[in-house]
Amino acid sequence: MVFKAVLAIISVIFAGSVFAGCSSGNKAQPAAQPAAKQEVTVKVGAAVVPHAEILNFIKPKLKQEGINLEVVVLDDEAQLNPALQNKQIDANYFQHIPYYESVAKEKGYSFTVAAKVHVEPIGFYSQKIKSKEELKDGATIAIPNNPSNEFRALVLLQANGLIKLKDGVANFSATPRDIADNPKKLKFVEVDSAQLTRSLPDVDGAIINTNFVLEAKIDPKSALFREDANSPYANNLFVRTGDESRPEIKKIAEILTSPDVKKFIQDKYGVAVVPAF
Repeated sequence: MVFKAVLAIISVIFAGSVFAGCSSGNKAQPAAQPAAKQEVTVKVGAAVVPHAEILNFIKPKLKQEGINLEVVVLDDEAQLNPALQNKQIDANYFQHIPYYESVAKEKGYSFTVAAKVHVEPIGFYSQKIKSKEELKDGATIAIPNNPSNEFRALVLLQANGLIKLKDGVANFSATPRDIADNPKKLKFVEVDSAQLTRSLPDVDGAIINTNFVLEAKIDPKSALFREDANSPYANNLFVRTGDESRPEIKKIAEILTSPDVKKFIQDKYGVAVVPAF
């Protein structure tokens, strides 16, 4: 009886093992999980305002696309092109085409526009007068000292009837020496663009890029006159030529020129920054 009982127990164990083995063999295995998409880091050099603020606005959306956007702000914006040239950053966003063209040949840059983003209408600001009609003869006006923005400032003064440039001056390198008619005998002081807001107490007026106006907490609506929205000086996302086809760059350009960004620019900056797309 004992022997039969032992055989019965062994039979039950063996049968259970076989059943378990069959069940295990037929049981569906969990599907292999797809490998996690590797995040790509892209470094974009930018001016503080509004460029870096706009880039920071799109960071969450880029994160969802597997792109870690690192916004790089340098103390000297003039170093953003060398940083791109030397591959310290993947793109920069601070300049318009006339400025780029004014330095590219001398420096040997070969960059391409990946996205046309916004215009910052340059404007005339003053702490001493309330309208251009109040400008006295011999008044002193501060203007940017870099070639493209200096030309831009002189064109703005011409558009407002204060000076007249020589015929044929359109190469973005005009200076006050290229003024053909100056009825008010205005005097001009060439100042580094970033220092123009600080020069306001010392001059009768200054023509200043909007990004520096915003940084200095000056109301852009206080400009006595400014460029209109048709300005050719759009600020662009630049990359090294050839990199514009990189998937992550194309995605950044796509989101940077999306309806959400247009609304963000309009809501946050009003007249100071105008979408160019």
